[in-house]
Amino acid sequence: MRVLIQRVSEASVTINGTVSGSIDKGLLLLVGIEHEDTQEDIDWLVKKVRQLRIFSDSEGKMNLSLQDIDGSALVISQFTLHASTKKGNRPSYIRAARPEVAIPLYEAFIQTLAAQNITVETGEFGADMKVHLVNDGPVTIWMDSRDKQ
Repeated sequence: MRVLIQRVSEASVTINGTVSGSIDKGLLLLVGIEHEDTQEDIDWLVKKVRQLRIFSDSEGKMNLSLQDIDGSALVISQFTLHASTKKGNRPSYIRAARPEVAIPLYEAFIQTLAAQNITVETGEFGADMKVHLVNDGPVTIWMDSRDKQ
């Protein structure tokens, strides 16, 4: 499972002209799911995301976590995080999980994050979404549960 984390001062997702989810200060989480992913991957990533110290403290140092600032998360499914560009110019998405595998894991990711007392807003799996964000910093971090980094 891969998560691209963006620290934001605000973010929203619109589907068919209607805002589906919106947050103020917090994290935009783009989540890509592979066939082999399990609840163990979700648990590891949620713990890391929740405790990642990337928000500024009173001295301006990145020393506070999402839970410390009582921030929110906007979670968006993003199968293209598993794109392979090794051959040719057209990305392959063969590593991305099919919807029958990915949807339950995506929903479990959201539920696991929400169970940690994080306010969670979402897009809609598989929908054509327009994501608006103001990246704060900018701070953008990549995590992969396979590599544990």
